[in-house]
Amino acid sequence: MAAPMLWWCCPGRRFAFARVGCGSWHRRGPPTGSTSTGKRGQSSVAQQPHITAQKPRKGDREWAAVVGLEIHAQIASNSKLFSGSQVHFAAPPNSLVSFFDASLPGTLPVLNRRCVEAAVMTGLALDCHINRKSLFDRKHYFYADLPAGYQITQQRLPIAVNGSLAYSVSVGRKPSQMVTRTVRVKQIQLEQDSGKSLHDDLRSQTLIDLNRAGIGLLEVVLEPDMSCGEEAATAVRELQLILQALGTSQANMAEGQLRVDANISVHRPGEPLGVRTEVKNLNSARFLAKAIDYEIQRQINELENGGEILNETRSFDYKLGCTVPMRDKEGKQDYRFMPEPNLPPLLLYDSGSLPSGADPQQVINIDRLRERLPELPRVTRERLVRQYGMLPEHSCALLNEVGLLEFFQNVIKETRAEPKKVTSWVLNTFLGFLKQQNLAVSESPVTPSALAELLDLLDRKAISSSAAKQVFEELWRNEGKTPAQIVAEKKLELLQDPEALEQLCRSTLEAHPHVVMDLKRGNPRAINKLIGLVRKATLGRADPTAIKEVLERQLSS
Repeated sequence: MAAPMLWWCCPGRRFAFARVGCGSWHRRGPPTGSTSTGKRGQSSVAQQPHITAQKPRKGDREWAAVVGLEIHAQIASNSKLFSGSQVHFAAPPNSLVSFFDASLPGTLPVLNRRCVEAAVMTGLALDCHINRKSLFDRKHYFYADLPAGYQITQQRLPIAVNGSLAYSVSVGRKPSQMVTRTVRVKQIQLEQDSGKSLHDDLRSQTLIDLNRAGIGLLEVVLEPDMSCGEEAATAVRELQLILQALGTSQANMAEGQLRVDANISVHRPGEPLGVRTEVKNLNSARFLAKAIDYEIQRQINELENGGEILNETRSFDYKLGCTVPMRDKEGKQDYRFMPEPNLPPLLLYDSGSLPSGADPQQVINIDRLRERLPELPRVTRERLVRQYGMLPEHSCALLNEVGLLEFFQNVIKETRAEPKKVTSWVLNTFLGFLKQQNLAVSESPVTPSALAELLDLLDRKAISSSAAKQVFEELWRNEGKTPAQIVAEKKLELLQDPEALEQLCRSTLEAHPHVVMDLKRGNPRAINKLIGLVRKATLGRADPTAIKEVLERQLSS
């Protein structure tokens, strides 16, 4: 398979690194006439990398990249992990804070059952082993938005371990060439979120909002089984879909409900792994991919120029498109983990191990939660391909937009049109209008019933495809009219009178003898000119296929 070529700037010269299968990075010599200046270890990111398909040459120097992820997902729960405070996005600052959230002396944590169930369901969906006994720990560190001076988490014995996450990536030049890859899930643990620091530069002060403090998080730790930004972003998107299907997290990255830390290193194949850096708080899949690929190239550039990689924490500047240092990790921070003294061990049961006489409301039954698992995204995509004969990438697109699959299925129920035509209209026309207006599916002015009626008109050849697009535009204006009413008002129905069509075609041929002569001289495109002229005369109300048949018959007679 041809390897994509990525151009990146190096100090004083420019190198190209060919990435093979998203796993290996080969150094090439500098292209003729290309120069770049800068400090050692820094990369120019003035433009997007140029991509070409070339195979690595013999003797190219090869690098391997290793990427692991720590993903923090906010649990979909009405209240926080250890207190009864409500959870609402964008609530007024410090309006959702209990005494426990503010760490007032004498307050104690009370574990939220819903958060535990969410963690177990997520673990089951990711094929994890669910620990029947898990423990809570205190992780000590000082931040102004962490009033207790410690975070309650699960460091020693988390709730779930040893799972896997399968995701599909496209390879080659054809999008339909999809391959499935798997990343190991090291563990899933419950922990509480910290508050939020709000920096006021004008007044040179920092304000603290504790609304977020204590919200329940699922930390999903993925093993370093990935090798590029595309793989990592695809894995995160798949996890996002799984969490949303389970209902365990809304996983909206724009609202901070899913945040990712990426651990990245490079090394020569066959040699020990290199020093890793951590890029913190990535809040979109696109920025995640860009940050990882940039960091891989930065580390390669640094090592190629005789430098060394520091074990440090970095952040991604999306405006510049590069990672920047935050703090070093050379002196490893001692979090002084200790058992949480105010929370007993968390005990889970399956149907065969329930204590006799136990109150179902007081215990969590793993088997019951397993029975409640919905159809997971991977299974849904396979079903769509099998049921409707759609391409794998189309099934992916339907799941990637919240609510789009439900919209598609509602249209399918109400129309006689073929599934492939429905798929095309939903993914191209409907989704295109949504993105132009930056609307969610739930905000669409066009209902599934209206689109289904429009596709029925098109399917029985009552209107042409161009007329159908005009009708859709009218529907989008949300004037309360049905497709049939719009067609009647604007006189968009197809011309059904064959004699009238015969006469129009004959008149067109007589009025444009030069086009007819061009066609007879062997220019096949001239027929399209004639079809266009007839359609113009009918105000777009004639079927192009019917026009072509009539014209060809008249020309041959």
